[in-house]
Amino acid sequence: MAKNRKIVRKNKKKKSVLTDRIHYTLNQQFEFFDELKNLILKSSPVEKERMIKRISGLGRVKLAVVSGVFLSNINLAKASDSEVDLFIVGDNINRDKLRFLLKSLEAEVGKEIRFGLMEKDEFEYRYGMFDRFVRVLLDGPHDKLINKLGL
Repeated sequence: MAKNRKIVRKNKKKKSVLTDRIHYTLNQQFEFFDELKNLILKSSPVEKERMIKRISGLGRVKLAVVSGVFLSNINLAKASDSEVDLFIVGDNINRDKLRFLLKSLEAEVGKEIRFGLMEKDEFEYRYGMFDRFVRVLLDGPHDKLINKLGL
């Protein structure tokens, strides 16, 4: 007969209940923390496809761009200076699904996700007017997951 043991650990900020699961945490002061994080978060085609599928389910998405925290070693210093990590252009985007997506991505990455959302007409206007926000995003290091606008 297996026992379901519970261990209660009191933390300064909160009280947590653990079961028979093993949990690991990483010291962020570790000298190779960034390299280890990049190794763990390195995108594979499966993860990229899964992210595309999740973003496509938000509504009529025309453009989805990732930058910042989602980019691995490529221009990491420049990528971390990006204003947004996820930028979505589309119409009829379900805000509740977007909130859920952001929470799950934040849990996976372990960091708050900075995001931008625009309707297609507003994006085309700002892109045509050489808007600083749009140009900095598209001129800097980024990866287009969905591109139905032909950029």
